[in-house]
Amino acid sequence: MGLMVPAMATIERYVASTVPVLAERVRRMLGESGLIALPTESFYGLAVAPFDEQALARLWQVKGRLEGKPILVLIGDRPQLEPFVRTIPPAATVLMNAFWPGPLTIVFPAAVGLSDAVTAGTGSVGIRLSAWQPLADLLRRVGPVTGTSANREGMTPPRRAEEVQHSLGDAVDLIIDAGPTPGGRPSTVIDVRGPIRIIRDGAIERGAIAAQLAAHGLHLDADSR
Repeated sequence: MGLMVPAMATIERYVASTVPVLAERVRRMLGESGLIALPTESFYGLAVAPFDEQALARLWQVKGRLEGKPILVLIGDRPQLEPFVRTIPPAATVLMNAFWPGPLTIVFPAAVGLSDAVTAGTGSVGIRLSAWQPLADLLRRVGPVTGTSANREGMTPPRRAEEVQHSLGDAVDLIIDAGPTPGGRPSTVIDVRGPIRIIRDGAIERGAIAAQLAAHGLHLDADSR
């Protein structure tokens, strides 16, 4: 008897005119604890339903993610933020109004009961509202998903669907191909739970963030990276 060959993921081409049909397929797959690779404004990401414990466990297994690292959540519009956060600090409102949709991940106080598989026990959750059209089109219809990069921990994030298929094709159910993603700098990550701190420099410059905060009487922490 020959060796069993693992099934490879289906690749589905993103076409703007057929987004409603694609979104329905994605919604159904997420509802079955599916794992989907989809394009973001920088790299391809791994999407599961963020309240599905079975899917989250599968994501951690595939990712090989290090303990203590929370999982980013991607949303399609501002109302989708509500189930994930305990409060919205004033700095978050200023930054959302200025930079969302866009490459800014904001770290909020997590809602009570949000899975440790998302928060990694930190009591916080990073949220981003993307401006990347293929992703935004889907998430407005499908709802929030996780958005960690579609690579095993320590490996290079992929910019093409074919790269995801090569590295993770036997571990994911569906790859949405929107062509090469832009790559470049990742999203800037800012923590607004206490002193306002940039915890990862990225696509939005700290000077622009500082200027927006200052215009509303708020300031970056002096020890911010």
